[in-house]
Amino acid sequence: MNFSEIYNDSFAFLPDDLFSGELINVIEPATGNSLGAIASATITELDALIEVTKGAQPAWAEMDFDSRAKVIRRFAALLEENAMLINTWNTRECGSIEGKAQWELQACIDQAYMSAGLPLTSYGDIYPSNIPGRENHCIRVPVGLVGVISPWNFPLLLSLRAVLPALAMGNSVIIKPDINSSVVGGYIIVELLKQAGLPEGVCTLALGGVAIGQRLVEHPQVDMIAFTGSTVAGQQIGQVCGGMFKKVALELGGNNAFIVLDDANLEGASSCAAWGSFLHQGQICMQAGRHIVHESVAAAYVEALCVRANKLTVGNPNKEPVHLGPVINERQADRIMRLIDESVVMGAKVVCGGKRKGSFIYPTVLTQVTTNMPVYKEEIFGPVAPVLTFSSDDEAVALANNTQYGLAASIQGADISRAKRIANRIDAGMVHINDQTVNNEYQVPFGGMKSSGNSGRFGGPANLEEFSERKWISTRDEALIYPF
Repeated sequence: MNFSEIYNDSFAFLPDDLFSGELINVIEPATGNSLGAIASATITELDALIEVTKGAQPAWAEMDFDSRAKVIRRFAALLEENAMLINTWNTRECGSIEGKAQWELQACIDQAYMSAGLPLTSYGDIYPSNIPGRENHCIRVPVGLVGVISPWNFPLLLSLRAVLPALAMGNSVIIKPDINSSVVGGYIIVELLKQAGLPEGVCTLALGGVAIGQRLVEHPQVDMIAFTGSTVAGQQIGQVCGGMFKKVALELGGNNAFIVLDDANLEGASSCAAWGSFLHQGQICMQAGRHIVHESVAAAYVEALCVRANKLTVGNPNKEPVHLGPVINERQADRIMRLIDESVVMGAKVVCGGKRKGSFIYPTVLTQVTTNMPVYKEEIFGPVAPVLTFSSDDEAVALANNTQYGLAASIQGADISRAKRIANRIDAGMVHINDQTVNNEYQVPFGGMKSSGNSGRFGGPANLEEFSERKWISTRDEALIYPF
């Protein structure tokens, strides 16, 4: 397989015999043109793939730690070598602008090098015993076969943040990417891992839609599911895994509060807000979804945010430098505009944006938003910044927590002690003071509360816990004599 050549207009570099199931027609969001078709797996083919991947896991886990680390380091180098291919497909297949695709790739490279260090870390502890002569060892062992179900918005990163630590800890992996990101989120990853020297069958690819994902979740030989996606789908997966006593890591939706206090620097706040709301067309689970602004600075804040929004260019990222590309498909564009239109009917005011051209939606700022409006209540997943006001810190906290979600939040303010007090009261897994909500550092545990996840975490030392199980082994020199 020659990955040095880029095929811009077809799936010519994909083998046509991967699977024999229903064809997935891959549409370029920016143009509506078909990039090609790729066959999904059948249930029978998935079952056979699970057998192969499950069977490859023990030998991989028994491989010495340095050999596993070398494969992952080589994979990191291959990501760098194939940057143009990966970024081009991220743009064509998923609508990513150039800067976003480049950042995503670099984050994956950094994460790969970090994951390569995991096999070298301590994998156990020694605990005291109140029984004379006993030693208590607690070691980490691989979970087994991990099914990774990843979304289309950050297809490379949100696959690899689970795939790489899972492999590093000695697990085998099946990747089931979203049908909108079959190439970037799955095929390229598996092929580059093979080139890096990963043994055959240790990481495999399952292409398909809901039925394939459901079978992966329900299959008794799949030991863990790592899922990133909607809260509704996550609830269903959690129920199945709970009933099967199967380990599951769920990173789900968000409706994230962006709080602007009365002493905030509005230039910095509006910059953070524009980035947090409009980056990748707002299609990010950590998007700044609800702008909760002190009433004394609201007018100036909205003006500053609209100035930034109006300077952003919208267009095809494969043809020209732009700030915003297309949303992933027409259905999603319809949904975003419905949320805007329904809220306007209820009294919201469009200050800037609010326009659509096909799958392109212009950055939008809404004011006079109330808590009963769709743009406040729902995860928008589009380039929309709804603004509502507050008069006291208690009211700001109440508004921020008035949601089923608890993923991320931001607080803008000059008094850091005050901002920290507010941060401690917000029900979110990640709170950023004088920064925006879309933050991800591979060495820091990442995850949400409430309906944004099941308290699992990706990143840094959390990966050790997430992708392993603990085993207690006690030893004595001789058998203990009990009363009977």
